[in-house]
Amino acid sequence: MHLADGAPQVNGNDQTEYGKNVVEGLKKEEQLEKSSVQKLSTEHDLVLKTFRFGAIGMAAIGVALWKYGMRYAPHTPTYFNRDRFVLSNGHTCLFQYTFLHLTGYKAMTLEQLKSYHSDRVDALCPGHPEIEHEGIEVTTGPLGQGVANAVGLAMATKNLQATYNKPEFDVVSNHTWCMIGDACLQEGVALEAISLAGHLKLNNLTIMYDNNQITCDGSVDLTNTEDVNAKMRACGWDVIDIEDGCFDIEGLVEALNKARAATDKPTFINVRTVIGIGSAVAGNAVAHGAAFGDDDVANMKKMYGFDPQSSFVVGEEVRKFFGDIPARGEDFVRSWENKVQAYEEKYPELGADFRRRVEGRLPENWKELIPTKEAFPEKATATRASSGLVFNPIAQACNNFMVGTADLSPSVNMIWKGKVDFQHPDRKTTCGITGNYSGRYIHYGVREHAMAAVSNGLAAFAPNTFVPITSSFFMFYLYAAPAVRMGALQHLQVIHAATHDSIGMGEDGPTHQPIELANLYRAMPNVLYIRPGDSEETAGAWITAIEAKHTSTIISTSRHTLPQLPQTRRDGVSKGAYVLQEDEDADVTLIGVGAELCFAVDVAKELKTKGIKARLISFPCWRLFEAQSLEYKRDTLRKHRIPAVVIEPYAPNGWERYANAAICVKRFGHSLPGKAAYKFFGFEVGTMTAKVGEYLESLKADDILRQEFVEL
Repeated sequence: MHLADGAPQVNGNDQTEYGKNVVEGLKKEEQLEKSSVQKLSTEHDLVLKTFRFGAIGMAAIGVALWKYGMRYAPHTPTYFNRDRFVLSNGHTCLFQYTFLHLTGYKAMTLEQLKSYHSDRVDALCPGHPEIEHEGIEVTTGPLGQGVANAVGLAMATKNLQATYNKPEFDVVSNHTWCMIGDACLQEGVALEAISLAGHLKLNNLTIMYDNNQITCDGSVDLTNTEDVNAKMRACGWDVIDIEDGCFDIEGLVEALNKARAATDKPTFINVRTVIGIGSAVAGNAVAHGAAFGDDDVANMKKMYGFDPQSSFVVGEEVRKFFGDIPARGEDFVRSWENKVQAYEEKYPELGADFRRRVEGRLPENWKELIPTKEAFPEKATATRASSGLVFNPIAQACNNFMVGTADLSPSVNMIWKGKVDFQHPDRKTTCGITGNYSGRYIHYGVREHAMAAVSNGLAAFAPNTFVPITSSFFMFYLYAAPAVRMGALQHLQVIHAATHDSIGMGEDGPTHQPIELANLYRAMPNVLYIRPGDSEETAGAWITAIEAKHTSTIISTSRHTLPQLPQTRRDGVSKGAYVLQEDEDADVTLIGVGAELCFAVDVAKELKTKGIKARLISFPCWRLFEAQSLEYKRDTLRKHRIPAVVIEPYAPNGWERYANAAICVKRFGHSLPGKAAYKFFGFEVGTMTAKVGEYLESLKADDILRQEFVEL
């Protein structure tokens, strides 16, 4: 038996585990001809030796996975039903780039491999894997987040299977593989996600642990001495041990096949390896990041029988070893496409819906599900409640949306009529809340970081097949910030519904009152941070977020009730800022934002009684405003003609671009009821009116003051 020829042809409804025959044959080694066994061993030995100069300790894991264990199509890299691979320890990216090259991804040429750590601006081999390149499912780098991304990818598969698969048509059958290192298991986000995956019994998820017991500072027992296998079992995972992870390809293939066949648990494969094996610093922390040096590399080449003077050479035998993979991949693609075609013929309605999801399209009528301005309650309404009024009908009707919360369902108003929880179907809870894998409401528990990182995985499964929604208090998005950033960096459409977004949230006090957090998200590239001022603007915020297909959005809403303003417009939100009340002879422009927009309206009325004319601007989103034409921005602000004062109880940093003065907050909050907190910080109409009036008077006495930014 010859491993290079061991991949069976794929046909009909049966995507055979093409590594299975390999392992069965190896188990019956006595039945093989001696020459075949020797040839197999020789091939593996040559491939491993070649890979030692790219992915050293992980080479055998890669051969087992990319040659035998994983189903993918290098010439059709976006094949919908492909297995997903996540390299959570992204600093080992050369491991992935090398396999992409040898398995036939067209873009990853040998010249591109040479671009690793080079000054080429068009390099496909950046210092960590990046999602925009063929064969890379998610961008990884910050350790541990890849684990949570993989959990999201596996959840996506489970939901699609439960929604669309039929006994005779497994139109979705892919597996998610995640490679991790020692450091990933020290990151909190990975442990949050591991716990969740075990709870959900995601048996379509496998973690492969490159256990070399080395991190940057030294050996792992410098900081960690826990029993990792016992920890994983306690979290609900099956554990497989591979003692000789540097060479035991047979054992690795068998473990991968066992993991794919798992029935009720995710699988953790503990692969013991030696970092830098064969080098002068094998098993040493120096091997983690430092270059080996020319002499050490030359000695390794001699030891493995290669020319020490040659570099970037891949022998024909090694190329031939991987040569059948592109054709095998195209077999997978054709088989799946035929299956989907037959599925669509037998189940035309469900098939059409599946095709829509594959193509990442929402139902065409989704906007019609949003209430009109006249249909919203006239009474004062918290914008967190408005958010539910706007979005819940959409979530109910559009199965692209997966909605989750970090243990705050009663507060975030994201539950729609008839919602079903995403849960293992056999899970019986003490509280009586159950669900199944077709459910689209996710209870993340108190795991904000994992919630956002898992959502990135859901969004990355295929463009807009899933539109994940997260929800929590705005302050807790500080916990989630690293994953929000990674979603934005990858141009993933994830919508974060953040409530309790001002000092007006009240008694929970300064720990929960966000003062500085908006500045983080306003500065974060490719994030739309939107603060709507009432129900109508909340509708505009959701429309904008849903239409932003390559952007992450935070919709920031109030805990406390707000008046419904007759002047607000949902289409104005898409501009970032718009004129709420115009006056060509105005003395001042008042800028209102989010929950404090109503304050600006009331201050303008009070100023009028004192003979001061005010224009009014609603300013829900900086980034959307910056996308407008210079003419629109100048005409809206008129900052060059009259002074502008912004009213927002946040740190004022950044408002100097749009205003001349700010009624703001420069310290942490205070534990008081909402109205009392506003009063304590000077956000009462009378107080603010006086501040604006005094500021305008001071401008008359000081010409230079007009050119400065003043915190009132």
